[in-house]
Amino acid sequence: MVTREQANNFAREWIKAWNDRDLEAVLSHYTEDFELTSPLIAYSYGENSGVLRGKEAVRQYWTEQLVNYPDAKFKLKGVLAGVDSMALVYETILGKMAAEVFFLNAAGKIFRAVAHYNSF
Repeated sequence: MVTREQANNFAREWIKAWNDRDLEAVLSHYTEDFELTSPLIAYSYGENSGVLRGKEAVRQYWTEQLVNYPDAKFKLKGVLAGVDSMALVYETILGKMAAEVFFLNAAGKIFRAVAHYNSF
């Protein structure tokens, strides 16, 4: 079970790492083989499935996003805790709203993340 405290701590660390543009700090929360699903992967990265697998593939994608949006800042709007997952609601690039669900393994690392946006 993910506690409210764990979810809140993760949210603070994750948002701070993104806003500090510290990609290694962001990636430290994920397993080596994690899977990221996002409509932005298809829209802005050309991967029609919207899915990237593995830390290296995601590192490359996120590095490009940091270059493309150098002034991007995330604003946390909500944190939800689940059984083996948590969800963050936040304002992202260009003022868009996002909700991202993170699935955790027994060690507390993210093995799958699914992003949702109000528009892109």
